Amino acid sequence: MIGIMSDSHDNLVAIDKAIDIFNQADCSLVIHAGDIIAPFAAQELRKLKCPVKAVFGNCDGEKEGLIKVFDDLGEIKPAPFGFIHDDRRFILFHYPPGDNRDEAEIVVFGHTHRSQVSQQGTLLVINPGETGGWVKGVSTVVLLDPEQMAADIIIL
Repeated sequence: MIGIMSDSHDNLVAIDKAIDIFNQADCSLVIHAGDIIAPFAAQELRKLKCPVKAVFGNCDGEKEGLIKVFDDLGEIKPAPFGFIHDDRRFILFHYPPGDNRDEAEIVVFGHTHRSQVSQQGTLLVINPGETGGWVKGVSTVVLLDPEQMAADIIIL
């Protein structure tokens, strides 16, 4: 399993709920599609039992502090961030990707605060919605089974 979250916007209660779900699902990786916001919120991700791959969002102001937290947590980079995990090719964005999808099998993005899982040909497109829940009033994450290429939106 792979946990996917975005737009957590310093909501520590929601972040902790997401961490509990990801740890219970025995996730091998957590993906964050941006807008963690501050290093103190990123510190919460240390409670995960797996590494984190993330991109910066438009509201991530303390980038140097976030980079320091991620030194032993995983990786955080500017988008697009392409990587391979569980033999699947991912490309991670904060903003909706448009046509910039390279050779990915799974595209993950955030920013819109609207959860979405859709199959576009052989491409699986995932927006986990907003983990923070500040804008839409609903906190969500996604659990992805990369072997089955199946993703479920989970309400926290």
